[in-house]
Amino acid sequence: MKLPNIFYLLFIAFFLGSCSVTQQQTQDQQEYNNGAVVTAHPIASEVGVAILKKGGNAVDAAIAVKFALAVVYPNAGNLGGGGFMVYRDKSGLVNSLDFREKAPAKAHRDMYLDKDGNPITDLSLYGQLAAGVPGSVAGMEEAFKKYGSLSWKELLQPAIELAEGGFPITAQQAGEFNRYQERFKKHNPNGAAIIRDAEWKAGDLFVQKELGETLKRIADQGRDGFYKGKTAEYIVAEMKKGNGIISLEDLANYQAVWRTPIVGNYKGYKVISMPPPSSGGVALMALLQSVEKYPLARWGFQHDSTVRAMVEAERRVYADRATHLGDPDFYSVPVANLTDAKFNQDRMAKVSLKRATPSDEVKAAKFPGYESEETTHYSIVDKDGNAVSLTTTINGSYGALVWVEGAGFLLNNEMDDFSVKPGTPNMYGLLGGKANAVEPGKRMLSAMTPTIIEKDGKLKMVVGTPGGSTIITSVFQTILNVLEFDMTAQESVSAPRFHHQWKPDYIDVEEKAIDAKTRASLQKDGYGINKRGPIGRVENIVVLPNGKLQTGADPRGDDKAAGY
Repeated sequence: MKLPNIFYLLFIAFFLGSCSVTQQQTQDQQEYNNGAVVTAHPIASEVGVAILKKGGNAVDAAIAVKFALAVVYPNAGNLGGGGFMVYRDKSGLVNSLDFREKAPAKAHRDMYLDKDGNPITDLSLYGQLAAGVPGSVAGMEEAFKKYGSLSWKELLQPAIELAEGGFPITAQQAGEFNRYQERFKKHNPNGAAIIRDAEWKAGDLFVQKELGETLKRIADQGRDGFYKGKTAEYIVAEMKKGNGIISLEDLANYQAVWRTPIVGNYKGYKVISMPPPSSGGVALMALLQSVEKYPLARWGFQHDSTVRAMVEAERRVYADRATHLGDPDFYSVPVANLTDAKFNQDRMAKVSLKRATPSDEVKAAKFPGYESEETTHYSIVDKDGNAVSLTTTINGSYGALVWVEGAGFLLNNEMDDFSVKPGTPNMYGLLGGKANAVEPGKRMLSAMTPTIIEKDGKLKMVVGTPGGSTIITSVFQTILNVLEFDMTAQESVSAPRFHHQWKPDYIDVEEKAIDAKTRASLQKDGYGINKRGPIGRVENIVVLPNGKLQTGADPRGDDKAAGY
């Protein structure tokens, strides 16, 4: 089989990344002078660096990486999903792009409930009805029109070559492909490129001809190569095979939206993050404000008092998230109130760190005038100091598990991110209410938290992560790891993590997070402890005082930093 030209450029990237480190191991710290890219897959990282070396800027690289991930990282990289991008140019101007999926026109509030008003869980998780209208392609074209410098076709060519010629899968991917085979077969009776009788092995070539043809249409026609014509017809035909409701009109009408970022301060650092319909920026800012008055650096990393302060802040911020956050085009979100430093600090001043506050006693704040984990992230900085923090998702791993026949990409199951019924948790255990109820054309609430930090007018940090409900707390911890606990970029993402989201009322802890003595102290004072697997896969770039770009690629996956 003839391999694609790009394969020779990326061959080393595969072998560097194929032996992924475990959670207990730490990748070597890397620093670069001219540009850096950190993604969830070694090939995607090298694609981004190749674009930077050709003279492309951070947005050019972000677009190329986005389409490359749609090929080499099918469980989260996507054409059939959506996401958010936070951008800061070299002069400090900031912007954010919302290309989150939307509910189809035929969506309605009770579409996932039975006749008695009880949620039918599988309907919002699997199959065609679980899918929202995708935003990824529209988002990338919108970013290109505003900030791109190379040609559109040039940015898609690496992805096309990888899809048509194939790429060698990693050991971790082989394991995932095999574990999901029966589910893939159930939801794709006519087959898909990922389905085969023999087991997948590390190094096997994964060829996706249909996806390659779809990418060619996008390269030739831009968004019309996806939202109109043959690809759109494939999507609607796939809807008719099940109970899906996305129409040709839904696709043609989709638009990505530029929004004003959430901007705040933490101890002299400027924090720039994503506004609603992401809850990430609002919640992150509230968390940082909530702990700002505590001497975290003196207490130390995951010290008993540090954990208590962070958990109590998380408990209250997630309660607010469940009530007040939603699509701002449909619901008046009290952003100014939720990100008011005095409000958050006054609330924490009433909190005792001597004993856990039961979550049932924590209610969302009331403001006058207002009604009451699969994702992937990448961080990029170019030689001029332009920065992109981009998080993209199809929600669950491999989304709705449905490949669009003829087009070769996965449908998202993003509709589960709506509040299907007030008080009923979604797949991540998150609660919601009216602000995030299903409505036609509405964007579902997200926890994605792409974030950029600057200090004294200069770029300091570009960070983000996947992880469903744990995204916000993982970004929160990584920022504190750098700013409070003086960790390097790699140390900050490798460090063990914990998480609290109000309800259920316990602290999720990775194996090495929070030492045994501290866990015992916390439990004695009413804090529940829930042991769980890896939390998030953070990608971080820290700009050092000498201008070098220090990178952190999360060792929990095949993640890889690259640069020059």
